[in-house]
Amino acid sequence: MSAPLAGKVALVTGASRGIGKGIALVLAEQGAIVYVTGRTVREGDYYLPGTVGGTAAECDARGKDSGGGGIAVACDHGDDTAVGALFARIASEQGRLDILVNNAFTLSDDLLTPKGFWEKPLANLEMWDVGVKSNYVAAWHAAKIMAPQKSGLIVAISGFAAVTYTYGVIFGTSKSAVDRMARDMAIELEPHGVASLTLWQGLTLTEKARDNLAKMGDRMTKSITSMQGSSVEHPGRVVAALAADPDVMKRSGGEFVTAELAQEYGLTDVDGAVIASARATRGSPIWKPISEVDYRGK
Repeated sequence: MSAPLAGKVALVTGASRGIGKGIALVLAEQGAIVYVTGRTVREGDYYLPGTVGGTAAECDARGKDSGGGGIAVACDHGDDTAVGALFARIASEQGRLDILVNNAFTLSDDLLTPKGFWEKPLANLEMWDVGVKSNYVAAWHAAKIMAPQKSGLIVAISGFAAVTYTYGVIFGTSKSAVDRMARDMAIELEPHGVASLTLWQGLTLTEKARDNLAKMGDRMTKSITSMQGSSVEHPGRVVAALAADPDVMKRSGGEFVTAELAQEYGLTDVDGAVIASARATRGSPIWKPISEVDYRGK
């Protein structure tokens, strides 16, 4: 029996570590060839461990029995020229792209500092450059490959910050924009058989999250720190299930709580735990799949 994602080509942005790395590993394990992007090339270049090459090597190891593997590409998603070259390479080497996971997001150094937005530097708008604009640019390139092949899945990693105040104005606005962007892209991609949706993460125990919890957990939003944390591979299992779902177009345009989709697909975390949804304490998604609403106001 072939692997669920055998023959599929994926791109996961911001995958040197964290959620992106977790997703890349699961996709490779299930048979996909995964392009892994990130800015960290050498250990020590960033204060947390992880490199694009390291993730790609782990993808190779995880995919050795399924035909999956990783391809590392050092890429700053704030550099539109570099991103264009990345997609040109994928098209040239693979001739297709089946999955794009827009995960890359720049977090300002003072994200957890309790100050008003006017007391923080305008340079924090970097979260819009890599986190909002970068999502659009990557999806723009991906759609040029996916639309002609009449298939594909674009997943944006978002969260409850889209409806609940979290860490400040720019962060919340960024997540709200990502969700609306994915929903409107779904409308324009629908005739071409390409799905676009967002996943809402709860507390994910990334390297950065663990470091923040240890150093400044008292400054973090209590409704977040009180959540049941998931591994970085838990969202990867959900993305893989979506990519293998023949009815994924029915979900296009929707915002989905990752934990809820995991339960719907019968998925657990790597340790067998069933991750609980934070909907009750953090808020509910706004956008339903376009298959369920009269989105054009007819």
